[in-house]
Amino acid sequence: MTPQELKTIMGSGLLSFPLTDFDRNGDFDKKSYEKRLEWLAPYGASALFAAGGTGEFFSLTGDEYPGIIQTAVDTCRGVVPIIAGAGGPTRFAIQCAQAAEKAGAHGVLLLPHYLTEAGQEGLAAHVEAVCKSVKFGVIVYNRGQSKLYPDTLEKLAERCPNLVGFKDGIGDIELMSAIHLRMGDRFAYLGGLPTAEVYAAAYKALGTPVYSSAVFNFIPKTAMDFYHAVAKDDIATQHRLLKDFFMPYLDIRNKGQGYAVSIVKAGAKIVGHDAGPVRTPLTELKADEYQALAALIDKLGPQ
Repeated sequence: MTPQELKTIMGSGLLSFPLTDFDRNGDFDKKSYEKRLEWLAPYGASALFAAGGTGEFFSLTGDEYPGIIQTAVDTCRGVVPIIAGAGGPTRFAIQCAQAAEKAGAHGVLLLPHYLTEAGQEGLAAHVEAVCKSVKFGVIVYNRGQSKLYPDTLEKLAERCPNLVGFKDGIGDIELMSAIHLRMGDRFAYLGGLPTAEVYAAAYKALGTPVYSSAVFNFIPKTAMDFYHAVAKDDIATQHRLLKDFFMPYLDIRNKGQGYAVSIVKAGAKIVGHDAGPVRTPLTELKADEYQALAALIDKLGPQ
């Protein structure tokens, strides 16, 4: 897949981040991961991000990463494109990107470098190094310490033809508007705030109709229903699902730090697609929180 083909895929449809399956010892569970992808792939997502944020990229080792991406590519071949997560320090991000390209992934989502602050010059050098290390398409994720501004993105776009996507995980409407107005259709744009459904209508109004859904991992039918409601400007359906599910869901998610991932793994377990435990430093939902989530999911009906 060429970078421009990846950009086209990013331009429409719902995207999601499959969980990464771990066994009771916390090791990668290949068979369980294959079953998860086989279950999710036919639901209609435009692409799946293997080893992304919800897939706990930040907890994976360099040794296990290539196998996870290869498993995703092999399992979903001919059904749904696989975009791999990559991130961390520049040299590690390059290793991940190159391993993903070798495995046959269709592109990478460049996650933040983590921890240390960096100026625009350093961030640009980081992104450029990753882009130039591969031939396939790269999507940059604005989040945390990795916050790129319009001038920087414009220069990167000139130097890196395969930088074709921009994902926002910050929620700064002024910045997002400035980037979109500056860059126009040079990038495909993706909403990437946690529980992106809550912001979907606002981002569509900004010119970003595409977003990635974490809840697709356990309520894929509802996730697709909500996406179609946003695409059709069906406000009644959006408000019903926001009121009945997403806002109460946020109440649970916000009870603990790191729950944006933990609650998704809990949801998968509730619906019979257990992905195993989260890795530290994340923690599991408490028993009462788990039960509250189960009650919310039950009200939605069969998926």
